[in-house]
Amino acid sequence: PIFSAVGECKYVKAIPHGSGGLLDSDTLYGLARDLPRSPRRYTAENSVKFGAPRDTDHPELRQPLAMEVWESILKTTKPKSKITVLTNGPLTNLAKVVSMKNMSSRIEEIYVVGGHISINANDKGNIFSVPSNQYAEFNMFLDPLAAKTVFESKVSMTLIPLSTQRRVSSFPSIIGELRRTPRTPEAVFSERLLSTLYRLKRTHYRYQHMDTFLGEILGAVVLGDRRSGLDPKFKVKEVKVLADGDEWSDGRIVVDEKGGKLVRILSSVDVLS
Repeated sequence: PIFSAVGECKYVKAIPHGSGGLLDSDTLYGLARDLPRSPRRYTAENSVKFGAPRDTDHPELRQPLAMEVWESILKTTKPKSKITVLTNGPLTNLAKVVSMKNMSSRIEEIYVVGGHISINANDKGNIFSVPSNQYAEFNMFLDPLAAKTVFESKVSMTLIPLSTQRRVSSFPSIIGELRRTPRTPEAVFSERLLSTLYRLKRTHYRYQHMDTFLGEILGAVVLGDRRSGLDPKFKVKEVKVLADGDEWSDGRIVVDEKGGKLVRILSSVDVLS
């Protein structure tokens, strides 16, 4: 592991590849070209170390590392101010943050999009690419040690679980709303990306899991807009993440009333809003 407290996304092999054999979630289907371009570029911190002929001539344009972003936030915000965090992927970087007291003490609350708490044997997760693991969710499964670290921290947490995400999977209504908004670069990008996901879901067998990305939108709305009309309802449960090195169970969230962390869980929303 890069950091002793967390894992290294050991289950990255579970991420499904697109029809061209590429990790489409990393490339955004090329649609990011709709956004204003930045002079920053992705490059290794020491490029030669990783096989490049030379290090970059402009290190100041290098994309900052996650921990550098956090350090910058701490320096540029008022000492007593608090930060609310929204996550939509594996919790690797967040596990590093909550393991450092000077950083974790500045966090007001963490909203985690992901995780699944099964209520019966038929209530399964979404790790369709690893059939042996029936009850976990991708974001928890990809780095279960990091998820375990975050869930065992003292930071307040709200979970946007898979079960609630599944109730709001409505591509047409979201795309329709985006088409009625002002045509900013961000709106154009969002509409084209969601339209692409929706089209792929309808036409290609490799993309039947596209609904899962709408959960990220739900998380952002629940966090950022208290007047959205979603009328969110929450339950509080004591839960923990399994991270024992067993592929069939890693990443699963279970209720543990004796040793679990008290977490606020989004249980329902008004899907018609």
